[in-house]
Amino acid sequence: MAEINITREMTETKGRYIARVEGNSEEAELTLSRASPTLVIADHTSAPDSMRGTGVARALVERLIADARAEGFKIIPLCPFVRSQVQRHPEWADVIQA
Repeated sequence: MAEINITREMTETKGRYIARVEGNSEEAELTLSRASPTLVIADHTSAPDSMRGTGVARALVERLIADARAEGFKIIPLCPFVRSQVQRHPEWADVIQA
């Protein structure tokens, strides 16, 4: 499996995680809205057809979870994909705002 490289771009009110896969010029993303300094809303996750089934979207959510733990913020999983991943991973409950 090709290496997934994830970067993050943040402004005061918006943000996104961008995933690039070696050998693929397209990118996947998970977009955020910052509700407060300690709360973000996971708005939308998208992956091009060329990346579907590769785990790239899941990797984006895992990075979001890791950053929430490291930086002390909570996540509102508005995005259906993020919400479905949260339901599969009860161990993430510490960073999820119900």
